[in-house]
Amino acid sequence: MRDGASEAILTLKTLPFLVGGFLGPFGTMVVISIYPELRDAFDASNAAVTWSFSGYLFAMAVCLLVSGTIGERYGRKRVTRITFVVYAAASIIAAVTPTLGLFIAARVVMGAANAFITPLLIAGLSEIIEEHRLGRAVGVYAGFQAAGAAVAPFASGLMAEFDWRWTFVLVAAVSILLSLRPAPGEPRHSLNAPPIHPLFRLPMTRLWLGAFTAAAGPMGLAVLVGVRLRDQLDVSSSGTGTILLASGLLTMATSPLWGTAIDRLGGRRASALSLGATATIGSTLGFFGDVGAFIVVWLLLSTVVGLIPLNLQRLAAIAVPENRGGALSSVLAFRFFGHAAGPLVFIPLLEWSSSTALAVASGLGLITLAVYVAAEHPQGQSSTG
Repeated sequence: MRDGASEAILTLKTLPFLVGGFLGPFGTMVVISIYPELRDAFDASNAAVTWSFSGYLFAMAVCLLVSGTIGERYGRKRVTRITFVVYAAASIIAAVTPTLGLFIAARVVMGAANAFITPLLIAGLSEIIEEHRLGRAVGVYAGFQAAGAAVAPFASGLMAEFDWRWTFVLVAAVSILLSLRPAPGEPRHSLNAPPIHPLFRLPMTRLWLGAFTAAAGPMGLAVLVGVRLRDQLDVSSSGTGTILLASGLLTMATSPLWGTAIDRLGGRRASALSLGATATIGSTLGFFGDVGAFIVVWLLLSTVVGLIPLNLQRLAAIAVPENRGGALSSVLAFRFFGHAAGPLVFIPLLEWSSSTALAVASGLGLITLAVYVAAEHPQGQSSTG
């Protein structure tokens, strides 16, 4: 297949995968900008409302340890269909519940269901896209993920002007539509069941470390940036949401370019370029006290951070060919453990010294770079199969 159409990544065939990639982060981040509305609706404190976010992430991280393998074992088509139906049902419960406890429970179920989305969709995508274009395809997918994470706080904040509950109705509607177009993949029974033991070999455990440090550090910088904008630079909530939206859209726009860079330059060179720039630019970010300068540097930084998740997902997709879903889900589990742990460490540090917090968080990417280099080494490739 050498015709022009075969080179397109965004097609009717791949669109459900990409929309699913958008929906996962969108559903994760929708609560970030509506804390005041949730506090008022449930007569609760900030600390209590935070569990609607942290509970979601922890449930997702735990389930990601096994979700990909379950999907491969019982069939990606069946499991993704069930996943989107459960996600929709939990979203409806979140929209109509009168109590915070039930709202948090619904969010935990959403997080658990979300654990099945990305690993199974990327595993399915890797089977309908030629391997030499997989980096670009995962780049486009990562761009949709970045857009979902960026649009969510803006969309839910806008929806809150009317009623925040409609945000969850929208999530449910999209989930139902996606359940009609599940990822391909039939059950693998008995002797053909996906193996578990390759997931615990050194190449995979290295990727787990890379995922954790990337998420706790450079990939989690948006949370620190949002807190600094609101609490230290006196930017309004709507202004902060707009800035984070802009940075997310930049990440979306540049992710396919990073995917192409991986295909052309190789993973090691592209990773060195991205993570080196992230550590360098991030180390200066906290020193900018002027709002305008801070925003410019942050937007520049957000364009180079985009390679980190897509290269992580590319490496996981090829690490264990006989159990792609299991490899992807286990790596993503450590990514979301990192997303949950990072704010617990760096937000208190941000209050003490913003420059130190932002520099250390950005610098964690150097550990991820070492992991990427090891994973791209010919010996590492052969050991991953």
